[in-house]
This record gives sequence, C-alpha cells and structure tokens, in this order.
Amino acid sequence: MGAFFRSKREEMSLTLKEVENATSIRMTYLQAIEEGRVQQFLSTVYALGFIRQYGGFLGFDPEKLGKEYPDVFRLPVEKQEFAYGIGTLEARGSPHGGIRWLPNLAWSIGVITLGIAAWYFGKLVGAF
Repeated sequence: MGAFFRSKREEMSLTLKEVENATSIRMTYLQAIEEGRVQQFLSTVYALGFIRQYGGFLGFDPEKLGKEYPDVFRLPVEKQEFAYGIGTLEARGSPHGGIRWLPNLAWSIGVITLGIAAWYFGKLVGAF
C-alpha cells in the first residue's frame, strides 16, 4: 500500500513536505507509511488514523482501502500499561494530601494578625 501511496503522491507532483503541511502529519510518519514501516508509530491508533488521513488526502476512499489492503488495517494491538502519575488517584483526606492545609493555615493566621494589628493601631491613633 505504501508504494501505491507514493506513486499517487508523485503522480500529483507533491513532495512529502507539501503533504506534511497539508495534512499536519509529520514527514517521518509519511515516509514510514510509504516504506511500510508502520511499526514506527507510537500506537496502532495513530498508524491507522494517519493512513486514513493520508489516503483521504490523496483522494482514496478509506472504506475501499480497507477492503483492498485488509492486513494494513488489522495491525496487532499492543498492550499498553498505564502508569499512574503522582496525585492522579489521591482521594480527598488521604494521608498523602494532609500537609496541603498548612499553607492555607499560615496565610489565614497572617491575615487575621494583620487585621487585628490594623484595628489596634487604628484605635490607638484615634485616641490622640
């Protein structure tokens, strides 16, 4: 299929850079499609999406492509493990989130102290 795409692109007198600009698919991925190195993609979802988009740009019907090249559209689905980042699943009130109240307490004490000091100095200045 990649050679088919390349011949159609060359028939349309388009460079890979022009196709990249028109489709927003990076040139390295376009080259991988044309050379049959689809395993280079981050995931099969990206590969299938890029192939459909590139084929549509060249004027091919994605459904017809799927029938003519069924092996390309049945790429093996790799199992991807999801790594939880810091703080992604912390419940409120968990032991890991307990220190978060400390800055709020410090700011609250500071604002209250400032308010009391302003009130006190206001009364002191008013007495004179």
